Amino acid sequence: MKRSRINEIIRESEAFIRSHGFVLPPFANWTPEEFVARKDEAKAIIDARCGWDITDYGKGDYDNMGLFLFTLRNGRLADLQKGRGMCYAEKLLISNENQLSPHHTHVIKAEDIINRGGATLVIELFGSDEEGRFSETHGGTVHTDGIPRPYGPGERIHLAPGESITLLPGDWHAFWGEGGTVLIGEVSTVNDDETDNVFRLPIGRFADIEEDEPPFRLLVSDYRNWLM
Repeated sequence: MKRSRINEIIRESEAFIRSHGFVLPPFANWTPEEFVARKDEAKAIIDARCGWDITDYGKGDYDNMGLFLFTLRNGRLADLQKGRGMCYAEKLLISNENQLSPHHTHVIKAEDIINRGGATLVIELFGSDEEGRFSETHGGTVHTDGIPRPYGPGERIHLAPGESITLLPGDWHAFWGEGGTVLIGEVSTVNDDETDNVFRLPIGRFADIEEDEPPFRLLVSDYRNWLM
């Protein structure tokens, strides 16, 4: 992706988030230069990889396959392994109409996906085979707003604003907006986007960036080069 397009998406996403009455934390407004100047005091933010995250899954077609994310808070894997401490994470996502987030599951993370406002969120589900691999013939059971809901392979669940779904490791899911753009909340156990995303197809989690202009905001994928 071109950096200019990423900058544009950030500005558009800020406006969309504000239009739904949600206010991002102060570090969301830091310029790259301010982040560099404050990197020592921001160590917890950097280590947890909180902040801006825009991906086209390495395919160069963001409008058709991509996702906007902002990690608001994220716990520590060591705490999750101990079973106490900061074992949780929270994100905001934006999915545009028919913009696919492709089928994937997680090794560790359990997550609630919540339609926070806008259009309808469509979740397409498949189950796992006996070895945990994507299966076109297996279904499973999820919870929608606390109510168990069995699903068959390829079943689509439509979430209106305020509705949610709980996904566990082994629930393979893809999603997109229907009828417009959707503001999505994600509340989960500790999030590790480096290692815990398992995609059905051989795609990447992060975008390859063409630096055609300076960054407006740093992405979490920029932290290694800018701050470490």
